[in-house]
Amino acid sequence: MAIDPPSAGESTTDALIQYRTDIADLSQRIKNRRLQVAGLYGTPLTLITLICAGAIAKVYFWLHADAPSAIVSIFGGACVFLLFATVVQLYAEFSADTPWRDSKKSLRSLKLDLELAEERRILEARRLTPPAIERQSSYRERLPGEIARLRVESAHYRRLHLFMQWLLFVGSAAVSGVTAWYDPPQPAKGILIALGSIVTVVTAASGYFKPRERAFNLQQTADSMEQHITALELGIAPYNNSDDGANMESFASTIEGMRAEQRMREQQLDQPQQGQQAVI
Repeated sequence: MAIDPPSAGESTTDALIQYRTDIADLSQRIKNRRLQVAGLYGTPLTLITLICAGAIAKVYFWLHADAPSAIVSIFGGACVFLLFATVVQLYAEFSADTPWRDSKKSLRSLKLDLELAEERRILEARRLTPPAIERQSSYRERLPGEIARLRVESAHYRRLHLFMQWLLFVGSAAVSGVTAWYDPPQPAKGILIALGSIVTVVTAASGYFKPRERAFNLQQTADSMEQHITALELGIAPYNNSDDGANMESFASTIEGMRAEQRMREQQLDQPQQGQQAVI
């Protein structure tokens, strides 16, 4: 049975997916290489610093006496571990059969490879750009993931808001309870100070970060986007035009307007109160 050759659309999609895969792989390699370099230079420096700190502690605290056996055991174990880690990393970096993928390669060269890969992706995407109707259809297929992300963030801020509110409730009640229980409050002065500090910090954080407003805005945007997706799939207003291209264009324009409005609301929440009033 003969296999049909891939169509132009499939070839374009595969090419763009491959470019994105290469970019993601290079980004991960840069992260791994950054950790490798940090360990390669940081482990021996930590070992030297620990040895110097041990020598200084011996001179200042136990010059004419033996250090406690527990401290000596912890110090020796830490030195042995750091020495072993240093040897292993040096072997992995400079041996012929190194397990590290990018050994002896600088971060600058990897970043240059990433920039070149991104440039190639942009040029190829410009050359292989599909028609507008296909891009709009692809855009619609990506929206469920965006809606799911908005709902997850909304739930996160909602839980954060509830946690802060419960801290305020419990802290305020505890302050009153401890004050009534201890009279005068000298035995519980530390508890009162800690509870008052918690209430003050949580109140200030709740007013500054505004998790309730963020959760509401994210949930509202997700619901609106889902409503427009349903209207487009059912062919009801405002997407009941007989021309599918016009419906897709209107849909993409509306969704982008919602996302821009959501970003503007987030920026307003990040500004001080006077700045928000000036923007509004």
